[in-house]
Amino acid sequence: MAEDRTQQAPRPSLSRQLLPAVHGLLARPLSSYYLLLASSGLLLLIGLTMVFSATSVKAFAENGNAFSAIANQAVFALLGLFAFWVCQRLPAGTLRDLGKFVLGAAIVLLCILDLLGALASVGVLDKPRIGPVRADLLWLYFGPIGLQPAEFAKLGMVLWGADVIARKGPALGHWRELSRPLFPVVGLLFVLVGYNDLGSMLVLLALIVGLLWAAGVRLRVFAALGVLGLAGISLLIAAASGGAGSGREGEANYRLARLTDFLKPLDQCDLDACYQIIQARSAIFEGGWFGVGLGKSALKWNWLPQADNDFIYAVVAEELGVVGCAVVLALFSVLAYTGFRIARRSQDPFRRLAAAAITTWLVAQAVINIGGVTGMLPITGLPLPFISAGGSALVVTMAAVGMLASFARAEPQASLALNARPPARWVRLVWAPLPPLPPSRRPKPTPAKAKAGAEGRR
Repeated sequence: MAEDRTQQAPRPSLSRQLLPAVHGLLARPLSSYYLLLASSGLLLLIGLTMVFSATSVKAFAENGNAFSAIANQAVFALLGLFAFWVCQRLPAGTLRDLGKFVLGAAIVLLCILDLLGALASVGVLDKPRIGPVRADLLWLYFGPIGLQPAEFAKLGMVLWGADVIARKGPALGHWRELSRPLFPVVGLLFVLVGYNDLGSMLVLLALIVGLLWAAGVRLRVFAALGVLGLAGISLLIAAASGGAGSGREGEANYRLARLTDFLKPLDQCDLDACYQIIQARSAIFEGGWFGVGLGKSALKWNWLPQADNDFIYAVVAEELGVVGCAVVLALFSVLAYTGFRIARRSQDPFRRLAAAAITTWLVAQAVINIGGVTGMLPITGLPLPFISAGGSALVVTMAAVGMLASFARAEPQASLALNARPPARWVRLVWAPLPPLPPSRRPKPTPAKAKAGAEGRR
């Protein structure tokens, strides 16, 4: 009878068997670190593959070398890995000190970029150029070297904002503490970044919201920030008629046109205005569930503008289908979960705030890009993190992930595990030093208890 009962006992379902295994893996001390490395590394690998697929035909047609574009992207990926390695090794104190310098340099570069663009738009300069320094929309060139100041502004705002908020502590409940110096600097950045790049300004706004949310600021602050943000966006949209961004004085407002075209059905939209989103929809439709095959996209043959940059997700949809898009979304979801998990587990206020801000920045930028490609949001011209072609964005993104990796190693359980069984010395020298041990949670004895203990010892 006992044997019959054991045979008739129902077997546990697959979900009940997998859940304990998943919980066990996530409970390991370094699970956040390995999840971060796996998700960001796979996204970078997918990005390099898709950039090569999207640029090989055009590069071969223009200069006879199909590998020219991917070679540049590979160089930036190596620079990004170096930035990841450096930021993973830097202690939190050094990152806090660097914040004001990174932000200050970004503000100076943004001022130069906007000034050259404004002087050219009003006719003072024939071209936005003074000597070896020239501006090209979002890019600032110093001779042959080009960079995007808005990307460094995001990184600087993470470091400087997390340091300022961590120093203020409970005083953040008062408006005057927020108004000195956080909100004036945020307002200046909104104007400098939004003048040329409204999309980056929206990401910057999301970053600030992530910082304040992790700091526990009251909800009324977010309401006021939302009102000010909407007012600022309206002003920046209106400024496009006066030459802001890629606009020209006296011409149609391209920012307003993007918003109104988004609200129209595709069959009522002007072909020139909606050409990019129509081609992106066509790529998604052609891909189906499993795609036409890697490298076999037809719309990347100059039918889809910015196929290697802002609209690379459409190439992913055409070549890899719904399955490939789902893999990319799943990796970004793992990255988001890991980043917020690191923020929640960090004991140091600066690490917690910086981790929340970096995660909000990357996730918000991915959502805005994918939403614009699929037609769920207006087109803003933002690159997809890790995936799109670009130099400054990839290097800065990898540097931010390096900081997250440093914070993951500094989690209390991870730090205890690494210090209990430290790796070989050459591994620490090549990869990353040991993180600091977490502070002891043992309560300090009161004077009365200390006196009683001393009398007892006598």
